[in-house]
Amino acid sequence: VGFSENLGDVKTMNDIRENFGRAPEHFCNKMLSPDAGSRRGSAASFISRGSNSSLGEESQALLGSDPHRLQSYVNRLLDVKVQKWVMFSAAWNEIIDHFRQEDIISNRERDNLKFSRFEGFSQAIYLPVFQTAGVMDDVMAILESPTEDQSIPVTDAEAFKPILEHVTMRTAVYEVWELGAYMLQKILGSVHNDDVVAVTGLILKWTENGTLSNNVETVKVRQAMNSFIQLVTTLQKGIVRRKPADKPRKPAEPSLKKPVRRVMSATSLTTASIEGDTKNRMSSNKTASPKVVILDALRDQTRDKLRNFLQAIKGLINTKSSTADDIDVPDRLTFILSIENGFLWDDCYASDQLDVLSRDITFKEVLGKLHGLVACHPSDVEPKSKEARRRLTFFVNSLFMDMPNAPSIHDMFSMNVLTPYYSEDVMYNKSDLEKRTDELGVSTLLYLQTLFRGDWKNFLERLNIDDPEKIWSKSFMKETRVWASIRAQTLYRTVSGMMYYEKALRLLANLERLDDDTTNDLIGEKFGYVVSCQVYGNQKKNQDPKAADIEDLMHRYPHLRIAYIDSIRVNRSGASVYYSVLVKSDGHGGIEEIYRVRLPGNPVIGEGKPENQNHAMIFTRGEFVQTIDMNQEGYFEESLKMRNCLQEFAKREGPLPTTILGLREHIFTAGVSSLANYMALQETSFVTLGQRVLTKPLRIRLHYGHPDIFDKLFFITRGGISKSSKGINLSEDIFAGYNNVIRGGQVGFKEYLQVGKGRDVGMSQIYKFEAKLSQGAGEQSLSRDVYRLCHRLDFCRLLSYYYGGIGHYFSNVLIMLTIYCVVYLTAILAVFDLEKIGDRTITPMGTAQIIAGGLGLVQTVSLYATLGVERGWWNSLREIFQVFLTGGACHFMFHIQTKAHYMSQTILVGGAKYRATGRGFVTQHTPMDEHFRFFASSHLYIGIELGAGLIVMGIFSQAGQYIGRTFFLWLASVSCVASPFWFNPLAFDWKVVISDYRLFLDWMGSPSGGATKSWSQWWSEENSYYKNMHFTSKLFFVVKSVIYALLADGIRKSDLLKANPTLDKPFIGVGALVLCVIVLSALFMVFRNARGRLSYPARQTIGIIIFLGITAGIFILFLEDSDTVRYSLAAYYFIGAICQICLLFGINAVKGLYYVHDLICGHIIFIPLFVLAALQLPHQYQTWLLYQNALSSDVVVSDILRYAQKNKKSGSSSDNQDLVDQIAELKKIVQKQEEMLASVGFKTDDKTVKRNESTDAIAELVSPRNEDEVQISRPAMGGGMGGRAVSMSGLDVWGPMTIGDGNQPEQSDGGFMSYQNTPYNTSSGQQSETPQEFTFSQPDKMPPR
Repeated sequence: VGFSENLGDVKTMNDIRENFGRAPEHFCNKMLSPDAGSRRGSAASFISRGSNSSLGEESQALLGSDPHRLQSYVNRLLDVKVQKWVMFSAAWNEIIDHFRQEDIISNRERDNLKFSRFEGFSQAIYLPVFQTAGVMDDVMAILESPTEDQSIPVTDAEAFKPILEHVTMRTAVYEVWELGAYMLQKILGSVHNDDVVAVTGLILKWTENGTLSNNVETVKVRQAMNSFIQLVTTLQKGIVRRKPADKPRKPAEPSLKKPVRRVMSATSLTTASIEGDTKNRMSSNKTASPKVVILDALRDQTRDKLRNFLQAIKGLINTKSSTADDIDVPDRLTFILSIENGFLWDDCYASDQLDVLSRDITFKEVLGKLHGLVACHPSDVEPKSKEARRRLTFFVNSLFMDMPNAPSIHDMFSMNVLTPYYSEDVMYNKSDLEKRTDELGVSTLLYLQTLFRGDWKNFLERLNIDDPEKIWSKSFMKETRVWASIRAQTLYRTVSGMMYYEKALRLLANLERLDDDTTNDLIGEKFGYVVSCQVYGNQKKNQDPKAADIEDLMHRYPHLRIAYIDSIRVNRSGASVYYSVLVKSDGHGGIEEIYRVRLPGNPVIGEGKPENQNHAMIFTRGEFVQTIDMNQEGYFEESLKMRNCLQEFAKREGPLPTTILGLREHIFTAGVSSLANYMALQETSFVTLGQRVLTKPLRIRLHYGHPDIFDKLFFITRGGISKSSKGINLSEDIFAGYNNVIRGGQVGFKEYLQVGKGRDVGMSQIYKFEAKLSQGAGEQSLSRDVYRLCHRLDFCRLLSYYYGGIGHYFSNVLIMLTIYCVVYLTAILAVFDLEKIGDRTITPMGTAQIIAGGLGLVQTVSLYATLGVERGWWNSLREIFQVFLTGGACHFMFHIQTKAHYMSQTILVGGAKYRATGRGFVTQHTPMDEHFRFFASSHLYIGIELGAGLIVMGIFSQAGQYIGRTFFLWLASVSCVASPFWFNPLAFDWKVVISDYRLFLDWMGSPSGGATKSWSQWWSEENSYYKNMHFTSKLFFVVKSVIYALLADGIRKSDLLKANPTLDKPFIGVGALVLCVIVLSALFMVFRNARGRLSYPARQTIGIIIFLGITAGIFILFLEDSDTVRYSLAAYYFIGAICQICLLFGINAVKGLYYVHDLICGHIIFIPLFVLAALQLPHQYQTWLLYQNALSSDVVVSDILRYAQKNKKSGSSSDNQDLVDQIAELKKIVQKQEEMLASVGFKTDDKTVKRNESTDAIAELVSPRNEDEVQISRPAMGGGMGGRAVSMSGLDVWGPMTIGDGNQPEQSDGGFMSYQNTPYNTSSGQQSETPQEFTFSQPDKMPPR
């Protein structure tokens, strides 16, 4: 299907180059209406509108005065193909400009990707540099290749045939010729203008006459081209940095006669020019003033390169020809090289010319274009950003895919975009970006800067920010917030992306020659965007910053509308009236209310998201509605294809009308981490491959979520697009698809248009997301819609529906149930010695066959094929290999159990609910106790249980080939237990493991504080659903208990480590040991409940004694009686069976046994963590693998870790800045106090002291100590009020914590810092030497007020 849709035809930038020549034709035929470019003139007028003339002096000089030649160029401009190229170039340049606004390309990359247009030149447009870079090397290679028979004259048509037949080569040669001639004319200036025009005109004449190959030695072109490249490179580097002089160095001489030029041979012209120059110099030296030497490095370098280039051009000319016109070319070149008042000899004139060129914008653009043409390799001019390359290749590829032709804007369908929003992030503010809450101490902004390093450099370049510290200044704060927000899953990213539809319509209207008034009217009619901000009214009342950000979006996008639910209290009893309100920006900084519709009551009575969509549906005015989630984004280049996309509804492929159109999604969070990459591949497998097959040929694709487009008129008359009943419609999207199929609609799916989508990037987020989908699938299987749908589908489509719908979740349940049954069946067979038929032992297949049969690699073939078609076979193979290398298999097996657990729980118990996953970046470490709460019931218990069953099987099995039989069963067990920790950052860091262990023990031991603080309360909440479970559902758990009891009985009766009491008589009686352990365990339970009333020493002593007693008793018991091992193993399963039955019927007496079980499970997990953390290498390996996908995108995680370590040592930069400000403010206060003291007569001397230690402690946090001691001015000790900072009344209010005193605080008896108050003798001005009690005295003279 992918091949038939032409997917993957354009994968790389080289593919774009190869297909670029076909792109304008397809663009204009498909994406523009048939009459585009015909209204009010042609494409030539489109390009040159706003200018009075289409051809300037330069082009007229280059073309000459021949009216026929000028008319031929005008006709070329008016040619239909040129019109298509012009319109395509306008759209292409707009796409590249939006890339630059999004900072995914730099200024240089923008210039290399855009079409060039120079006012007054012969070509309407010039190809982008990335298209023509390196082409001149191919041209040189063709010219240097020898002909078959060099004795036979070759015509131009034969010599240049490969170049003329290759469109890009032909275009590149023409551009180099025209732009190079323009550059030479500009450099040499008016003195050499006639010579340059004559030389270029003669060479053009040779070209028209077909004699160029006879007059030019083409094998020497390489030398001339190298000289030309050196000249262009020198100018490119120097002109940009050149600072022109304020005034010309050489005054204008209008009366100066031009040098006399005669037609003679090159030798005689050279001799005459030298003689004439000598005479002129001799005569001028008599009257001329002393010559001033002007230092100009760029001028001297340019002269050298230009001289070499002109000499190389002279060497190209074939002087064997005898015609005067042919000899005129080298003669004029010699004259340019030798004229005294020209560029190559007159310093003032040459410097003035370069100064003029440094101010000429057009010349700089031409120079940059030339540099790309002749001096750049193709790889040098390609965008470095993977995102830019991906979007460009997809856009160019989509032009060659099957899409309907676009109608005119007048005739296109109208469409609205609808986005539900609750209270997620609208735009990051400064505090959000600088906040650090994780173990690494990494702020969100630093994480984004590291993850999008190239984009951040482009951002600083776009705003001309030299110092990154300036990003929080008033000028750049808003742009910084926007930059960060459009790289996260925020409402700002979604709105800005969807509003590209409006910009795209404006561009298309411009290409189709519509005036501005008509364009504005049509955009208001054809497009609208409604964001349903359910709680915007409450946010505004509470002065939530998110309300201000939403209003900022309305001001930025005038066509954006915000719908929200408003409630007004009408009486004292609390009754309220509810309204659906629509608001917009009034264009003057305010918010204007458009509609207010009274509702019969609170509209949110079911699931929040569908209710939020339903109340805003009345404000959409288009014929079609595109539903967009808040974690999606749009692209400008894709918005250009929306007209084509809407035309799919006008087509009728089959007996039923198309009522839902699905679009392709790109997961833009794939580069964040390995987990995010797994989610992206999973979405690719379903959203792309799965939906493609479900649509064609299975014909059973439904609605699986946004960004599908709905036929609004069809749906609002058939129940709407969102069912919102509580619980049953948890997955509200799929019910729109059910409703559509039942009521006679058809679903399409097209991949020529893509929309960006964000996915969950953290382990807990993905877990919640999978749990929500699984519970939604469980509710679907119980719904009336599925019942009706399955009764109306034919058998083939029914099987297809099962394959693409709830059957996937049932399959996961069956997979885990099969694993469970296999483990316990093989264990029971081994325990009861039933691994044989009669006397013949069961012989499994070979180990290699078992391993090959269980790999399941066949399931990856379809994903590999999909990726191979679109990304290339080698890249796809490497990506799938990386998935296996980084633990992707464990991740997917882990979530098989997630889906199985929640699917079965929903069917057996119910309790489906919406789970908010969060859309932030997950870089922080999750503590062990939180992981245990999350995953214990669904994964950790079953993982440890399967591991125990496999160990029992290994102990008792005699069939052999244990590894081959249990390899993948062990993989399932390890995946359930280890995945949460393997994909948890810093899980193998020693300090973090120690911290996690302490938190886990505190959580296990705390009796209260909620589920997050106490194991006891968590266990009660986690198992509360058993009370509401139906009796038939409980039978499933009774069967588990029977299996446990059966296995326990088999172990008890086995001969495992069976002791012989006659030979091995125990030293201490087993009964006494068991009784001792039971008594100590009972004492421990009593102690646990009463320890709050004991003192700390008593708690510690009693706890240690009981722990040592229990440990010693168990250890001795195992040493004295080997039967204890067998009985303990049997007791494990037998107690498990009893606990399961008690739990089903609400007997909480087994809670203590579950506590011991969880404590043991926790230590089973922690022991490997301690070992791996002690080795240290696994920590580094895990960090690299966890972020390997980000590392492949030029992200260096070590930078984040290095910053975190620096942050832990010195504190945050913002905190440091606050300290600096505080110290500066403190110094100002002290200085002001000193000035006030001096103003009232207290004399101070300009003595200095070293900085005291109290301020050093603060200063060391800010900056390291300098070698030079900082000296702080202070009042003299001998005069005035002494050395301290004192108030106007003489009271010491600051103490030695200020900068005014070097005395150190003393340690008081109580252990706190105390300061000794020293009185001042104001009459004598001397400080008392003996410490006394605090006294207060008035000064002799009060200061004036």
